[in-house]
Amino acid sequence: MNRRRFLSLFGTVALFSAVPFSSSAQTMPISGAQLRGRKSATDYDVVPDVAVDQSALFQAMVDAAAANGEAIFLPGGMYVLSGIHLPSGLRLEGIPGRTQLVHAGTGALFRANDGESVTLRGLVIDGLDRAADENEGLIDLRNVAGLDISTCTLRGAGANAVYLEGCSGRLQGNSISDARLFAVFSIDGAGLSISGNNIRDCRNGGVIIHRSAPGHDGAIVTGNRISDTGADNGGTGQWGNAINFFRTDDVVAANNVISSSAFSAIRGNNVRGMQVTGNICRDSGETAIYAEFAFEDAIIANNMIDGAANGISATNLDHGGHGATITGNIIRNLRTTGPYDPDFPGFGTGIGVEADATVTGNVIDGAPLYGINAGWGPYLRDVVVSANTIRGARFGIGVSAADGAGHALIRGNLISARETGIQAHEWGKPAAPDLLAEPESAPSNVMLSGNIATSG
Repeated sequence: MNRRRFLSLFGTVALFSAVPFSSSAQTMPISGAQLRGRKSATDYDVVPDVAVDQSALFQAMVDAAAANGEAIFLPGGMYVLSGIHLPSGLRLEGIPGRTQLVHAGTGALFRANDGESVTLRGLVIDGLDRAADENEGLIDLRNVAGLDISTCTLRGAGANAVYLEGCSGRLQGNSISDARLFAVFSIDGAGLSISGNNIRDCRNGGVIIHRSAPGHDGAIVTGNRISDTGADNGGTGQWGNAINFFRTDDVVAANNVISSSAFSAIRGNNVRGMQVTGNICRDSGETAIYAEFAFEDAIIANNMIDGAANGISATNLDHGGHGATITGNIIRNLRTTGPYDPDFPGFGTGIGVEADATVTGNVIDGAPLYGINAGWGPYLRDVVVSANTIRGARFGIGVSAADGAGHALIRGNLISARETGIQAHEWGKPAAPDLLAEPESAPSNVMLSGNIATSG
């Protein structure tokens, strides 16, 4: 039965009389090879394709199975459920793509609190876009240690597909789509691993790793494919990010393939020790990779960015943001338009940095504003820009020479620019002639060496 029919049926009194019933699903025997040490749901009188809500039977089954140390196998077919509490030690498995759990209520379909070792594998869980609070998930786990959600399909969550609070464990190899808020939201986690998932068409973001206060988190987000993350709730970056870290220390986003995020592909706000490496980021609506506000010590390396309003930004010294190495990235096809009207000087910068940063060995091709910009106004401190290749920028490298700006060392870069190769500026206003052509005119805070102008 398709989802549209279920949506219409769930609004009627005669809901379950219209659900197809398959007698063969009840009577088909389950072989020992299929169970592999698991107990079948049919042993607990929970059977697929039955025209009734089986929540009470299902709850009794998972409670008994967890108490007895049994794993439960759900044969292929459809199960209509709501409000199931998952006890500690539960292992629930189905046939990927064929064992379908359809939400009959509101809020979470599965919940667990203060538990451990909860395993869900091979399940299709359909929320039918039923209403949920923004602090809920279709799967909603609080203070669960050692969770394992693998090879599941989650779709149509009324808020978050997966909501985790104070949890550890892994989400691996799942397909998550059409969540009204986020695919995965974790707050105050303990070393979550989120890997190999396929996430698409979530309306306000993909994988969101938050903390209620700054501190160690240790989440690793790797090898995921994330596409079409929207920002239905608007804003200027709170929503619409494929991967978003907030107040989380010691986190990793690596080897993800990300496309069409309304704002950033990867965004770290007030993070320490963030590593962003080896990601492919296409068609980001705003800054593709962002370390912002009170961030500290970000490594941003070996990423490919194709299409964004800005490429990479590690700024906000005015909020204490500092410490970045930005190396080996390739950035192409930037634009001047974004999801809101920007402050001066606008969008279109390949790499922007302000404090305690090294920008080395990057390739920037097609920046409509600055290829690389170091500092803004007085917000410049100890920046090195070296051995980069910049082609087709309006200004190859910008550097602040405003009152109070700190030191910048710019050396060994190959620069092709339409207007100015190296532009010293005071709040964006030119403060010197083209320093690529006249390095002797450099302001006292800017040191130049070995930069070369190339043809466009």
